[in-house]
Amino acid sequence: MTTFVDRVELHVAAGNGGHGVASVMREKFKPLGGPDGGNGGRGGDVILVVDQDVTTLLEYHHHPHRKATNGQPGAGDNRSGKNGQDLVLPVPDGTVILDREGNVLADLVGQGTTFVAGQGGRGGLGNAALASARRKAPGFALLGVPGEARDIVLELKTVADVALVGYPSAGKSSLISVLSAAKPKIADYPFTTLVPNLGVVTAGSTVYTIADVPGLIPGASQGKGLGLEFLRHVERCEVLVHVLDTATLEADRDPVSDLDMIEEELKQYGGLENRPRMVVLNKIDVPDGKDLADIIRPDLEERGYHVYEVSAVAHMGLKELSFALADVVSKARAARPVQESTRIVIRPQAVDDAGFTVTEEGENFYRVRGEKPERWVRQTDFNNDEAVGYLADRLNRLGVEDALRKSGAHAGDGIAIGPEDNAVVFDWEPMMAAGAEMLGRRGEDHRMEAPRPAAQRRKDRDVARDEADQEYEGFKPF
Repeated sequence: MTTFVDRVELHVAAGNGGHGVASVMREKFKPLGGPDGGNGGRGGDVILVVDQDVTTLLEYHHHPHRKATNGQPGAGDNRSGKNGQDLVLPVPDGTVILDREGNVLADLVGQGTTFVAGQGGRGGLGNAALASARRKAPGFALLGVPGEARDIVLELKTVADVALVGYPSAGKSSLISVLSAAKPKIADYPFTTLVPNLGVVTAGSTVYTIADVPGLIPGASQGKGLGLEFLRHVERCEVLVHVLDTATLEADRDPVSDLDMIEEELKQYGGLENRPRMVVLNKIDVPDGKDLADIIRPDLEERGYHVYEVSAVAHMGLKELSFALADVVSKARAARPVQESTRIVIRPQAVDDAGFTVTEEGENFYRVRGEKPERWVRQTDFNNDEAVGYLADRLNRLGVEDALRKSGAHAGDGIAIGPEDNAVVFDWEPMMAAGAEMLGRRGEDHRMEAPRPAAQRRKDRDVARDEADQEYEGFKPF
């Protein structure tokens, strides 16, 4: 059964925004009391956050589909809908977020680091918020914006200071078990370690983490064996330690050739050329192992390696190795650039930035792209003529019609607003009042200004009464 997963594909969907509502106040003795439709609630975000208590992506391997809650629609009496609840997903420290094409979106390192994987849709405005001096009683409301949905890839890169690399059964897990409190599975057969093991080591005043990278064999960088699955875990380490088996029973192997093979795989993987290296000759408690270590040590030191002879089983040479690793880690930490506090950068919109683009695509066909036009289209109820007229008015005020004219568009040309896979296409009619003929001038609603029958009857009765009074006053008896 899988207990460690370091790469998953996650399907996230943020919550949809709630729809606004079109409502008119209805109270006794207050006919057509005015619009009172509330706004829709905002959809919940999908947020990834680093949690030190999480060490694997196993939970997302079993449940790869995650969705935040939707915002609730508004209601009459100026009641706004409830906002959707954000979905917070804990991930291990060192998780890298990529898109389907392999582009890095975020590198999450450090407790509490967050990344918004899916932005919740904003709620639609109710007709109370859309009312103005010219449009006193809007008969429509805006729809909620759908939440962002996308597929992302999570890759875990172990955050460790020291990485142990070497052939299977070279003694990496045994070395971690005696240097730290970690208790990895240990056995004398290849591929005993199927997942990276992580341990914490204290050497004097220095505390550092150490990890072993399992499964490195010839061809690992090209996907052979398990090596390619775990090579990414050495990328964050400050120092690479080659653990060489000086008591191997395989006739076609020796420590020097093992070292050369591992170095070749690391070279093929790339990005690790400048990391400091150390060599640990393990299993010197075996007589043949000690003799072989004495033979090959001068050759390794001549290559520039710092060599340490140890025995994980007999606890020989471990203190010297531990303090040597602590010294290298301390120097690497001191050489790191000082982390500056995150600055808040405000980038005001340029004065001449319209916020949209118009491009000609083929003969008599144009496409409009921009955050505002695309969002306004998604918020429009095209079954409501007044809402369509309101959309046309907004696009005109934004300058879309002027931009279309400058691009050479004429009446009757095809216009698409949005991306190719999700666009609204229509035939352009300049200064169109689509469905708004009943509204008079674009965006103006005369319904509240139209005479009401009951009020007209009262006026007629008052006029008749005044005329009767005037006739009575002019009557003189004989």
